[in-house]
Amino acid sequence: MSDVSSAFRAAFGHGPEGVWTAPGRINLIGEHTDYNDGFVLPFALPLALTAAASRRPDGAVRFRSGQTAGEFGAPLAELVPGAVEGWAAYPAGALWVLEREGYPVGGLDLLVDSTVPTGAGLSSSAALTCAVVMAAAALYGADLPPDRVIRLAQRVENDFVGMPCGILDQSASMLSTEGHALFMDTRTMDTEQVPFAPGEHGLSLLVVDTRAPHRLVEGHYADRHRACKDASRALGLAALRDVADLPGALAALPHDLSRRRVRHVVTENARVLEAVALLRSGDVRAVGPLLTASHASLRDDYEVTVPEVDTAVDAALAAGALGARITGGGFGGCVIALVAADGARRCEEAVREAYRERGFAEPGVFEAVPSAGARRVV
Repeated sequence: MSDVSSAFRAAFGHGPEGVWTAPGRINLIGEHTDYNDGFVLPFALPLALTAAASRRPDGAVRFRSGQTAGEFGAPLAELVPGAVEGWAAYPAGALWVLEREGYPVGGLDLLVDSTVPTGAGLSSSAALTCAVVMAAAALYGADLPPDRVIRLAQRVENDFVGMPCGILDQSASMLSTEGHALFMDTRTMDTEQVPFAPGEHGLSLLVVDTRAPHRLVEGHYADRHRACKDASRALGLAALRDVADLPGALAALPHDLSRRRVRHVVTENARVLEAVALLRSGDVRAVGPLLTASHASLRDDYEVTVPEVDTAVDAALAAGALGARITGGGFGGCVIALVAADGARRCEEAVREAYRERGFAEPGVFEAVPSAGARRVV
């Protein structure tokens, strides 16, 4: 963490009072279920955002990023929804939410640096928000438990940035442990660390960054969120999690679009539960077909894929992947593929060749290793 501390000193003329880190995440399975009170199975990546911070006595904030030129500066009192754009909206929102929740935050110097690709669907925004909530709260005397950080970080996205997300991303960033996936019931917030170490089973989980921009605030995500809430009300349920008779629920809905959205959420919840049972028994290979089924549902019923994503999935499966799917909210972002370790290179090359044939930008490919969650490091 000496690099971010040195960069902080160079930027602000003094050292930071503390350094925090929060990872990006991959969602193994359980997409668009979190805002329907459903089940999710994410894990943290070794890719992470690091935030160095110190208090200011003058009530001003100064934000810098290793990934963006320039500096954002403003009085704390001017950090209100709609007043801050770009990446700075997330740390600004963290301070706004903390203040509105009664935590006595003040001025802040903040420098962040990240290895989580932005726009790839790996929750770079959740990593940033969680890190800044932890940093600002701690510097101003509040020792927040992880579940509180999760809720505050979610509120930053919902109320300040305008993104109606659930709590999957923040929970994965805060609660993950090395060598495990995080099974979470988003209604009760009950969690279980489920063993997930593909390498111990001769497997690899490849991540393909499709380079297709991952855009969620432009209305697509909100449209699906709204469709699910409307369907829940039409069925007289608190959430789609409560659908017990899928054929009956589908028959009761008047529109094909609603039926398809509901079918995805209900079947995806079932796939999460099946995947957890398989991982508990140590049968990691059998999770592969569930990934592929999830992708088909997200493509056909939830309609959140794009050509780059579908091309990567099809190429990986044709090259022998045990299963593959889009991960994250959709409309771009990343694909995951569960492959035999000795076939990982073949799968990667197949995806790259398919992209060349289609004229797509060169994808990024790396191995996902379940890693530790957010923490203070200095």
